[in-house]
Amino acid sequence: MIIEKGEARVKSEVFEVQAEYFKALSHPVRIKILYYLKKGERCVCEIVPYLKEEQSNVSRHLAALKRAGILSSRKEGVSVYYRVEDENVYKIVNLALYSVKKVAREKVALLS
Repeated sequence: MIIEKGEARVKSEVFEVQAEYFKALSHPVRIKILYYLKKGERCVCEIVPYLKEEQSNVSRHLAALKRAGILSSRKEGVSVYYRVEDENVYKIVNLALYSVKKVAREKVALLS
């Protein structure tokens, strides 16, 4: 469902799902994971050294992104590979970055 300007009635469940999606994106390590997976599927054995984090910590973040439907995974032998399920997540992350930069510029202008 796409929320159009002026649309007043949206089921509360939609807001819950959206909040869970954004919550999954609300940690710097998770955003780093998305950037790392931009070039394609990666094994956990590649993701952990890239992030320089403990494997248990990385696994927790991967699980959160997977629960939100942002990532999917497949197992090959003892290795688990992750990939971005929907490339639109990059549009969301980039729009957020644009907004953050805009707000930061406005704050700097106010302080100058």
